[in-house]
Amino acid sequence: MKLSVLMPAFNERPTIDVIIEKVLAEDLVHELIIVDDGSTDGTREFLKTRAYSEPRVQVFLHELNQGKGAAIRTALERASGDIAIIQDADLEYSPSDYAAVIQPIVEGVSKVSYGSRVLGGENDYPLDSFRAGSYVVTQAANLLFGCRLTDEPTCYKAFEMDFLKSLPLESVGFELCPELTGWARKRGQTIVEVPIRYDKRSIEEGKKIRWRDGVIALWTLLKVRVK
Repeated sequence: MKLSVLMPAFNERPTIDVIIEKVLAEDLVHELIIVDDGSTDGTREFLKTRAYSEPRVQVFLHELNQGKGAAIRTALERASGDIAIIQDADLEYSPSDYAAVIQPIVEGVSKVSYGSRVLGGENDYPLDSFRAGSYVVTQAANLLFGCRLTDEPTCYKAFEMDFLKSLPLESVGFELCPELTGWARKRGQTIVEVPIRYDKRSIEEGKKIRWRDGVIALWTLLKVRVK
């Protein structure tokens, strides 16, 4: 199975080089597709000037910031692997968990697998506003789509590639995550969750999601449900 890693990046200069090396350290990675989404902090300059001797890396640039969803969709258009996984350009998630996350897909259990921060019992995942918002979105997904997720907004979402490319995705921002969940369930897939590690970062450290994104996520779940 060839794994394609889809990495959206927006103003992640302090971490972009580190996370690239961590991804490439995983032998199962077939390709890493990075899409800079109009960064202004030097991220895109780093990506443009770095001489990659590693043929597994592809870099694409959005001239203007469009949103995480738009960057993922750009990466998906170029992906050629059998399985795709989403990877943020920060250091909250560990690429060493890839094998565990994609295992249900490799085994044919489902075409969709998520890495759950909640199931990773040793994670420092405090009950703050971010986790509360995550809980609300997760329960809304469970109610609307009849699933039993513990962590719907997780970054680590993995899909069988042909299935992922068949979904009618429209979102451009963070709402792509609930859109993926909704369509996966509407297409009859059981979303398997596996425990992953998580190293939470703060707004001061670059975390970009805000409370309004949670509201948009709820609205997105509703829209997909009634389509």
